[in-house]
Amino acid sequence: MRPSLRNTQSFIAGSLIGTLGGLIGLGGAEFRLPVLVGFFKLPTLEAVILNKAMSLVVVSSALIFRAGHIPFTTQLAHVDVSLNLLAGSLVGAWWAAGHAMTMPRTLLNRIIMWLLAGLSVLMLSEAWFDWRNPTDALLDDDLSRWMLGLIAGFGIGMVAALLGVAGGELLIPTIVLLYGLDIKLAGSLSLSVSLPTMIVGFARYTRSDAFAILRREQALLAWMIAGSILGAAIGGFLLGQIPTNLLLTLLGAILLVSAIKTFQHNH
Repeated sequence: MRPSLRNTQSFIAGSLIGTLGGLIGLGGAEFRLPVLVGFFKLPTLEAVILNKAMSLVVVSSALIFRAGHIPFTTQLAHVDVSLNLLAGSLVGAWWAAGHAMTMPRTLLNRIIMWLLAGLSVLMLSEAWFDWRNPTDALLDDDLSRWMLGLIAGFGIGMVAALLGVAGGELLIPTIVLLYGLDIKLAGSLSLSVSLPTMIVGFARYTRSDAFAILRREQALLAWMIAGSILGAAIGGFLLGQIPTNLLLTLLGAILLVSAIKTFQHNH
């Protein structure tokens, strides 16, 4: 394939995925991973590392862009929530990234397939059930909530490391339901948790030979990041034009099918 054609495909794929992510308030990494493996034919672990590098840039950009709507001072007022989840997610990301480098590729494919399928079910449940505006947190006891936050953070960190995603699709409902916070504030807090969690997982992957993918695929990385940022801006502009429930149902179904088709037969 000619480099110019591949660069164009990378930019278009990044733009489309970024637009989808912008429409639903996510980075789109869960959709990017099947494309990297299924369309660009990258090995699974290499695709995860490349996906994580892109997610770092997209999340950093989103954190800056959202500061105009949710000031950092507002986020600092709820720093206890971020620290609670971070205490678990950093450990989970470090542990999962270390195991991903050593496990057989067929097992890694199977785990990723089920994780993506689970995320698609989460999208479908979000479309069908309204959890976005709870009036109170699930738990009144601070100690119980802190312990549950640690456990949830650990699991989210594992998923983020194994898929190369920011984890917002798991963090946002956790923050809304467990702590009873507004959905918009939860979105910004999820980014503040995602960024250090991804950095820890990314640092862990530097010990893998697969990390060389960043040098080999510099053009793919750059063009897809550029497309993702442009797409996120387009998605934000189009926000509200498509019914959210319909969009989540469609994207959840697409993610489920693509996850099964890509990772079931990749080995």
